[in-house]
Amino acid sequence: MTNLRPWIRWIGFSLAVGFAIHVVQLHVLGHQPQRTLVTDVVQGIIAGAVLAYFTANLVIKAKLRSIQTTANGWSTTLKHGGAQNGILLRAAYAQDVSALNVPEEQVYWEAFVDGAGHKLNGQHDYLLHFPPGALPPNEASWSLTLGDSGRRMVENPIQRYSVGGRSGLVPNADGSLDIYLQNTAPAVQESNWLPAPASDFMLWLRVYQPGVAILNGAYRVPPVVEVKRA
Repeated sequence: MTNLRPWIRWIGFSLAVGFAIHVVQLHVLGHQPQRTLVTDVVQGIIAGAVLAYFTANLVIKAKLRSIQTTANGWSTTLKHGGAQNGILLRAAYAQDVSALNVPEEQVYWEAFVDGAGHKLNGQHDYLLHFPPGALPPNEASWSLTLGDSGRRMVENPIQRYSVGGRSGLVPNADGSLDIYLQNTAPAVQESNWLPAPASDFMLWLRVYQPGVAILNGAYRVPPVVEVKRA
């Protein structure tokens, strides 16, 4: 049903536009305008261009969903938009930040929801917990960046916009790692705090020169889990 919603909205929009034009013609102009071959051709071109635009966007988004893999609320793709691909695939790749680079160089994940499928929002506190030995395998580095729902950086009092393997994160005694995603500073390990806005936000996880487990699709990023405020 979710995949049908864009098409239903598109059909509804087309019907609404047609109805609005009809109302304007009858109740504003007071009559149907005189039709000629030229007016029919012009109207056909305009209508065709509008419908082609919306149809192309729907098809590209459908293709984008087909190349993405989603697990624990994180979406990624191990494909990329090379010149050998058709124009439709390249258009889909252009809309997906995770397809910007070849996987051997860099792999991206995006998350707009927590592990339970709820939108990430700064009115709640979250924890990203990496069990011992479960940090993203790589030959270079990794980073976690937080942005607002429009993918823009979020102003915060400590001017921290990302954390990662080189930012001095403090592991737990068992070797696991907790990253706190919330609007206010946590009571413990402020060094592991990634400040969130008070509204909706999203996350990018980037892994540079990823390891084999990522490249063969075996690695799964842990879910972002909502935690109760004290």
